[in-house]
Amino acid sequence: MSVEKPYDDTDSGAPLPSFDASSIKLTTVAPALGVPTQQQPDYLDYDTKGRGVVVTMFANTGVSYLLGIVAGGAYGLREGLLHTPSSRFKVKLNSVLNHCGRHGSRAGNIMGVASIMYSLYEGLADHYDIEQYMYTRPVVGEVPTSPVFAALMTGVTLKATAGPRVAALAGTIGLGAVGATYALYGVAGIPYGSRGYLFF
Repeated sequence: MSVEKPYDDTDSGAPLPSFDASSIKLTTVAPALGVPTQQQPDYLDYDTKGRGVVVTMFANTGVSYLLGIVAGGAYGLREGLLHTPSSRFKVKLNSVLNHCGRHGSRAGNIMGVASIMYSLYEGLADHYDIEQYMYTRPVVGEVPTSPVFAALMTGVTLKATAGPRVAALAGTIGLGAVGATYALYGVAGIPYGSRGYLFF
């Protein structure tokens, strides 16, 4: 059992420890405080290939999903107005909302998944530097071959469960989309991939 000391207003308590900071070197503790440590500039790391695979995948997927929802929703609006069972406003509104939700979500999901696959295949082609294995200069000139590979493989993968003929057709459609984009950009004088979205 402890015995309490009577209160003494002249006692200031235990002495405070010494806060002498003269022996601390700020250059070793926190160089971010602005204390110069070296005379040469501090360069930031720069990836010459641009954005990383994950950042590209998220950006492409977001834009693709949004475009799919808008396009599918517009198609659903048209279908809902054409196939409404009644001319009453509430029934027509319900029909439009049902069709917009069904078609918009389906198109958004398909485009989002296709965009994820495309981004991953393109990142895979860039990682393994597929351009050194594909000689395309006489056919298409100086164009990147990673988008060509990514579009082909995305089409094949998306329709792989429908059989080899359908998968080959889907891959050819993807290949044709990239080829058409390259041709249009070549005629217009726009650099390939300058839009930053998929192969555009």
